[in-house]
Amino acid sequence: MNVYDSVMGLVGNTPLVELQSLSPKPGVRIFAKLEGQNPTGSIKDRIVLRILQEARMAGALAPGQRIVEASTGNTGVALALFGQLLGHPVDVCVPESVYPEIEQLLQVHGARVHRVPRQAGIKTAREVARVVAREEDAYYLGQFDNPVNAQTHYEATGAEILADLEPVGPVDVLVAGMGTGGTISGVGRRLKEANPGCHVFGVEPRLGVHVQGLKSLDDGFIPPVLDESVLDGKIIVGNRHAFSHARRAMLAEGIFGGISSGAVLHAAMRAAGRIERGNIVAIFADGGWKYLGTDLWQADDAEDADIEAHEDPLDDILWW
Repeated sequence: MNVYDSVMGLVGNTPLVELQSLSPKPGVRIFAKLEGQNPTGSIKDRIVLRILQEARMAGALAPGQRIVEASTGNTGVALALFGQLLGHPVDVCVPESVYPEIEQLLQVHGARVHRVPRQAGIKTAREVARVVAREEDAYYLGQFDNPVNAQTHYEATGAEILADLEPVGPVDVLVAGMGTGGTISGVGRRLKEANPGCHVFGVEPRLGVHVQGLKSLDDGFIPPVLDESVLDGKIIVGNRHAFSHARRAMLAEGIFGGISSGAVLHAAMRAAGRIERGNIVAIFADGGWKYLGTDLWQADDAEDADIEAHEDPLDDILWW
């Protein structure tokens, strides 16, 4: 049994689980990287802790200095926890569209919340965070800009996937949410180095659709962290398939994933239907417990069956 000095030692080394009942073909295996097993329940723990540690070591973040960030949820919660543990007050700028549980978690961890109008979205929240940082002489975390974001996933998340899947074989397809672009850029680059034939697909919602944790590049904001050269294509997923597949993962495999995890599962199953053999890795970015206040878990079997029987024609792969 391992004994850790703090919960910070629990970040990373998340499990990779095969979704045996969800692959549409016997020659295709789908594996989910369960990032909800991180301390605050999301993949964002990795980048927040790494950015803070490097900033403190470099002297860019002074002891006790306030930290400011823009977030739709998971990054803010991770920052609130690790900032508190490291002795930093935290401000988080969030769009009003975030789920109530997210704001409650931020407040539980002592973060000061700045709400930005729903229509303004994350782009404006990012601008507000920069203003607050200047006015408060605070450190701006900058998850959308900081190259440490993608580098963390290259060095840690990607390496973990390769090590865990080595006995099985190469990674043929990676499916991950577009979010800040850090996960798919870092992990995708690492997997392509190991297997140049690996295809990397980013998952994003349709323009104007709000899927927690995902961003549409067509909304007009392309995160500086995103390395588009890593992508082979993107898969557009709507709310109904994100919700139905989050439920599907829970009912079929006992995996309680979040809404973006449902979107990624839907995309992974679509990708699986287009190949005859291979290993697909799907990044499940967070757990579902943060979304218990939604109607995500209340649909019946008939509703899910209707969704599956009528595929949305707009949910498709766009090749780059």
